[in-house]
Amino acid sequence: MDNDLINALETLRQGGTILYPTDTIWGIGCDATNDEAVRKVFEIKSREDTRQMLILLDKAANISRYVDNVPDIAFTFIESAEKPLSIIFQNAKNLAPSLIGEDNTIGIRIVRDEFCRELIRELDKPVVSTSANISGKPPPVNFAAVGPEIKDAVDYIVKQRQDDRNIATPSDIIKFTPEGEIVKIR
Repeated sequence: MDNDLINALETLRQGGTILYPTDTIWGIGCDATNDEAVRKVFEIKSREDTRQMLILLDKAANISRYVDNVPDIAFTFIESAEKPLSIIFQNAKNLAPSLIGEDNTIGIRIVRDEFCRELIRELDKPVVSTSANISGKPPPVNFAAVGPEIKDAVDYIVKQRQDDRNIATPSDIIKFTPEGEIVKIR
């Protein structure tokens, strides 16, 4: 295991926050089961805790650890998605209370990025993912676009892909309603 992964894991296990590359844009993350760490992320983003953040998982089989009654169709969507897909599920559980929406929902994305997948696998918990920007500002398209206020506020900055200048885009988002309908959010 490389030092970057070890340092990121140690930071997450100690309740810290990280700035890290995902399969979409650069994100601010923490252990999604640690309420104090989640609240730190809200503070870094200057974001009200009534606005939800996503969690990242390493594989679809782990969704049921954090959501009751996962619709079977969700796995079909995940497997057939051509680009990163975030799904908002009903009946969230086993997560930091401040991360779960007032309507008991949680957004989940199964990561494709190798570093993220390994980080989550080693942590054995989901990682929060929210764009690395102050709330209301544009999300960063790459590491160079992350503002100093974010870099100074997190506990650890992952070294992977800092030189990557490709333009990243956010994931698609769909939601499963309590009635079983599928709604495209983004």
